[in-house]
Amino acid sequence: MSGLSVHQWLFGILSFLTVLFSLMVVFSRSPVNSVLYLIMSFFSISGIYLLLDAQFLAIVNIVVYAGAIMVLFLSVIMLMNLKEDTEPQRTVFTKIIAGIIGGMFLFVLTGVLKGVEVLDKKLYGTSHVGLIENLGKVLFTDFLFPFEIVSVLLLSAMVGAVMMGRKGFNKN
Repeated sequence: MSGLSVHQWLFGILSFLTVLFSLMVVFSRSPVNSVLYLIMSFFSISGIYLLLDAQFLAIVNIVVYAGAIMVLFLSVIMLMNLKEDTEPQRTVFTKIIAGIIGGMFLFVLTGVLKGVEVLDKKLYGTSHVGLIENLGKVLFTDFLFPFEIVSVLLLSAMVGAVMMGRKGFNKN
């Protein structure tokens, strides 16, 4: 029996941390602590992305989710000033129903993921699909037109937001 490689050990440790922090999000009594555990879960997921040679996904996960969205969640939770007496009470019946629905979701997710095939290496020319270089090649060759359409759409949305934010826009 051969020993486990460093990547397998790191994957096991990061997977364990991801599951642990995710459970702490669910079972934590404080909403602020739940958000902080969720941030730690995002960081461990980014570590898994790095092990899978998906550097772009790792950076986007850290910047967008652990950075921007979690700071927004944390500030909203702190502004809401949640207390235990305002929290809805959960009965045993609702906990059982939630467990059954979660189990069914896990069953369906397992069935869906069983049918997923490994990416064909011929499609991208290499096994390093998640590298930024390969993503750029595919984005600017095969998907150039949709990329340009999205950029024009985002530019028009930004101009529209600036125009709507002007003082004289909402005059009747």
